[in-house]
Amino acid sequence: MEFIFDKIHVPIDTSFITKKLPLLSNERIHLHKNFELNYINSGIGRRIVGDNISSFEKGDLVLLGPNLPHCWELLDIDKNEEPSCIVTHFSEGIIDSDFFKMPELEMVVELLKQASRGIRFKIKDDTEIKDVLTILSKSKGLEYYIGLLDLFNNLIKVEDFELLSSPIISSTAFSKNVEKMNKVYEYVFQNIQEGIKLEEASAILNMSNGSFCRFFKKKTGITFMDYVRNIRIGIATKLLAETDKQITEICYESGYNNLPNFNHYFKISIGKTPSDYRKDFR
Repeated sequence: MEFIFDKIHVPIDTSFITKKLPLLSNERIHLHKNFELNYINSGIGRRIVGDNISSFEKGDLVLLGPNLPHCWELLDIDKNEEPSCIVTHFSEGIIDSDFFKMPELEMVVELLKQASRGIRFKIKDDTEIKDVLTILSKSKGLEYYIGLLDLFNNLIKVEDFELLSSPIISSTAFSKNVEKMNKVYEYVFQNIQEGIKLEEASAILNMSNGSFCRFFKKKTGITFMDYVRNIRIGIATKLLAETDKQITEICYESGYNNLPNFNHYFKISIGKTPSDYRKDFR
């Protein structure tokens, strides 16, 4: 799994960019300074946002804050419909602009702050939001900016949404330590099934175990082992929902070495046993 720090260039003659793009199979976990709104026009696959691993499908709509690691991996290709998405990037400094200090935009600013964890909007009928994004991808000038406000107006009306990642990212701190943190993320994702060892993670950054634990918690807000546990449970929930694999097999594939331990932590995290969780999808 490759980790990349992307530089998304928003042209100086506009506040943001909206593009309809082909959705390609991608195993790069990357991050960038800009906000990103990603709408899946067609295609299904796996989404990674911070420490959250979950599936996506047509109509999936996610807002990401600056410096939040993410990846959309295409898992299946429909030969009758080319996978595509509509992506909007806008400046990380938009919250601090004078225009966004208007009281009428208070709810928009609050929404953008919550995007530090990644927001998935659960919309039953996405026709209107899709139309707004399609128009944005073709607009210019003042119509472009008015379209952005229309987009925000639609987003703040969505009552059903979920925060995807644990509050692990402090944008300023993460930016300063992005290379170190990427090495840790890469180690976790590459070894999640085989086993994660604190000593190995610490050695990657040439730190003692104690120094590494303090460093990781300071930069992410959670302990290293809590982060690993979140990743494992994310893998387990995906396998339980989308496959018919035995729970024992899923236990080992998500990195646990015994079933009681797996059941214990799964129930703590999700609030129900793996078998009960699977029933929600049957």
